[in-house]
Amino acid sequence: MKVRIPNQNGGMSQQQMLKKVQQMQEDMATLQADLDEREYTASAGGDMVSVTVTGKHEIKAINIKPEALEECEGDPEMLEDFLIIALNEAITTATETGEKEMNAITSGLNIPGMPGMF
Repeated sequence: MKVRIPNQNGGMSQQQMLKKVQQMQEDMATLQADLDEREYTASAGGDMVSVTVTGKHEIKAINIKPEALEECEGDPEMLEDFLIIALNEAITTATETGEKEMNAITSGLNIPGMPGMF
């Protein structure tokens, strides 16, 4: 008696699955290079402080308007808070954008035994 194990990869042969995985790897590498070069800007304190980071989370620019210095005079913690808020927002945007775009590439690829891999 033969037992048939159902095809768990959506009817794809192993060769087709390998080709799809290889193409996905190429697409992911291309997208990662693009994401790394992108810049994300966020601001805080009514745009008195703005920060630009890359997709690699490297700080490219910090801009502090003169009004911010006047507003925060005698309260450096306020300026520090504005910087922290802007940096965290820019980094969060970069991270979420990368995850969203990577998930778009990997969705639809069901690898048996690896749920939630992507």
